[in-house]
Amino acid sequence: MTDFRTTSDGATQALPRAGAGWGWILLYGIASAVLGLLAFAWPFSATLAVTIVVGSFFLVSGVLAIVAGFAGRGHDVRGYSIGYGVLSLVVGLMLVFRPLAGAISLTLLVAIWLAVRGLMEIRWGLKLRRSKGLMITLGVVNLVLAILILATVPFSALTLPGYILGFSFLLGGITAILSGLNHRKGAPAFETGV
Repeated sequence: MTDFRTTSDGATQALPRAGAGWGWILLYGIASAVLGLLAFAWPFSATLAVTIVVGSFFLVSGVLAIVAGFAGRGHDVRGYSIGYGVLSLVVGLMLVFRPLAGAISLTLLVAIWLAVRGLMEIRWGLKLRRSKGLMITLGVVNLVLAILILATVPFSALTLPGYILGFSFLLGGITAILSGLNHRKGAPAFETGV
């Protein structure tokens, strides 16, 4: 069954049938939520998986950058491309073949990112006229999180990436489940409100 809608200029436009494929969206959401819960249950295994996947991306990026550097004759950034490729290969190899050390490195980067972000939010919050307290509170929370992560290394390094992955999968799964159920009732899948 096709639905029709009249546009503002009076033309009739066919709309895709709402509800088709809702089961697949629901299945995806359930699978994602289950994977998220499994990552929470076994954060160490999830951390190793994340580290190896990130390392694989670095390896592919490194190889492509090196090939681009050698193949791209006559451009100014050949040396940069080759250097970037070698650096990416080294980081990728470390993450893939030494995932525990890689997990510690990733966790330290997250802690540094949180600390810098927290300091910037506090500084910015002091300059705001509205929402000053909220911005400063956010900055303090991010600084406290950074300190907690740094104080609990290496334990945090072995679990934090897994928890982040689990949280992402769980929230994505819940979103897809709700979208699939709404789509079953006739709403467009992942409706944007436009």
